[in-house]
Amino acid sequence: MILVGLILLIVGFLTGISILWTIGAILLVVGAVLWILGSVGHAVGGRRHYY
Repeated sequence: MILVGLILLIVGFLTGISILWTIGAILLVVGAVLWILGSVGHAVGGRRHYY
């Protein structure tokens, strides 16, 4: 999810499409939060690790 968010950020920046920039930023933040929660040991969505 972090990788997809980063790709959308780059594509949105290069093409000037603001909706891609916004969706990319949201996906990047959500992916980072899930990654942090998974790394500290909290189960996210029934899974111990979130990849």
